[in-house]
Amino acid sequence: MRRVALLVCIGAVLHANILQEAINKAKPGARLDLPKGVLKGSITINKPLMLVGHDTIIDGEGKGTVIKVRSSNVILQDLTIRNSGKEHEKVDAGISVKDAAFVQIRNCKILNSLFGIDLQNVKNSKIIGNYITSKPFPLGIRGDGVRLWYSNDNVLKNNHLYKSRDFVVWYSHGNLIEGNIGEYGRYSLHFMYAGKNIVRKNIYKHNSVGIFFMYSRDTIAENNIVMSSLGTTGMGIGLKDASNFVIKNNTILYCAKGMYIDRSPFEPGQSNKIVGNKILYNSIGMHFHSLSTDNVITKNIFKGNMENVYDDSGQGRIHAVMNKWYENYWDDYQGIDKDGDGIGDIPYTLYYYADKLWLLNPNVRFFYASPVISILNFLYKLAPISEPIKLLSDPKPLMYEEGVS
Repeated sequence: MRRVALLVCIGAVLHANILQEAINKAKPGARLDLPKGVLKGSITINKPLMLVGHDTIIDGEGKGTVIKVRSSNVILQDLTIRNSGKEHEKVDAGISVKDAAFVQIRNCKILNSLFGIDLQNVKNSKIIGNYITSKPFPLGIRGDGVRLWYSNDNVLKNNHLYKSRDFVVWYSHGNLIEGNIGEYGRYSLHFMYAGKNIVRKNIYKHNSVGIFFMYSRDTIAENNIVMSSLGTTGMGIGLKDASNFVIKNNTILYCAKGMYIDRSPFEPGQSNKIVGNKILYNSIGMHFHSLSTDNVITKNIFKGNMENVYDDSGQGRIHAVMNKWYENYWDDYQGIDKDGDGIGDIPYTLYYYADKLWLLNPNVRFFYASPVISILNFLYKLAPISEPIKLLSDPKPLMYEEGVS
């Protein structure tokens, strides 16, 4: 790769036209080393090229997208990109990549930009080690930190999104999303009409929603940590019309709803496997909404939740019981293990009492751990005034959470 040093005085504040001229003159495949300083304005890259910053800031001055990549085989590295425009309909972004492949964006800081990195029809590219934050707008009108649109087979790894809106993956398949951090956003990761993606080893905290899979299939989510998804819509991991998923070895804690399952699996004959997750200290551990049957739910730990499982299907229909539950650890299991095999001798059965439903009102749930509510909860179990409804039965409950591997 041919190296070209851009002649800019160190510490200078110049217009990005100088950089654009250097890009226009550079031969395809050249490397441009950008020295310390601020370049004001926007640039477009329409040939294979490598831009490497050395304390270099590219400032969009609040107008449009700061860097547009319109070629394959482009590398952006060690740049600070800031101050995009603020028009949603134009998707004003720090970096916009369209109709390209084999693009790399590494170790860049994207600051005060409506959208962070916008990928449209991009494949076989790597987005690694970037820090992204949006404009200081109310949550719903910030832009997305990372946005994939019809973009396949990409690696998005070790990025940190802070106070953006969403990390969205729409109509995009075969992507690896690994080791990212998302904080103080709305959807820390949101899928729509996507398949065969892998989501692993990410940390999402203090967002409205952790990971939400919608109208999607054939995806693995494993070894993620989702915590403190609060508010009326707060959930750790959600499945909506989702089929053939593996949700494995995740830790979900301190959320309003640990897992939310709505009409999943969606396709007949399909299943979702929910295995080995730690569902801890949530208001509701697992929330079933609408028709959701034939999920395999095993080897999970349900501990410290106000309610381990809740079903609001309505019309007297309970769907939680129509899933396959076995070998989960339940902190409220009251059976014994005479033969010492680590499995309870009697099934764990969870019942629903109609006269207890008011306790699940969000306004009441705030007081759920208080002594008064605990006594009322005990009395309903001891002497219910309504016929209980079976919510679920686990025929082989684990006696010890250490038995979950």
